[in-house]
Amino acid sequence: AAIVENWNETVSPKDTVFILGDLCLGKLDLSLPIAGKLQGIKLLIPGNHDRLHPMYSHKKGYDQWAARYRDEADIFAVSNPQVRIDIGHHRKVLVSHFPYSGDSRKEDRFVDYRPVDTGEFLVHGHVHEKWLQKGRQINVGIDAHSGAIASIERIAALIDAGSQDIDTIPWEL
Repeated sequence: AAIVENWNETVSPKDTVFILGDLCLGKLDLSLPIAGKLQGIKLLIPGNHDRLHPMYSHKKGYDQWAARYRDEADIFAVSNPQVRIDIGHHRKVLVSHFPYSGDSRKEDRFVDYRPVDTGEFLVHGHVHEKWLQKGRQINVGIDAHSGAIASIERIAALIDAGSQDIDTIPWEL
């Protein structure tokens, strides 16, 4: 409830929000209705916990997941697991669920789905509370931002500050 409230205080119905994966873990009957309460135009780049990630394309019923996310939570899936977007007046940055390297566990998983590091900043999720920024990798998961949405201004400021290592912001909900 606190996450939904915080989200809706930050995001207007007309704002576009990229959700960089791991939106739904467990039973969709529980998580999709909660996601449906989130305001904004929600674009999902699926993560490893989202049933509509390409890694699950061989599973029965895969074609139905995108419709279910859209119909029950008003979320539109982005089929490409990596896209480039404009960050304010700055340059284009790569966004993906997965970082170039690093994981929430000891070893990197899902290496076939990770972007190739070509030297550009990467905005990502996946690592949960492990870091906020690691070099040119900026973690925008709410786990790293004390339950808050990482605004485009915050991301732009991190890019402007350059490559650095920053720990997560403790939760204060």
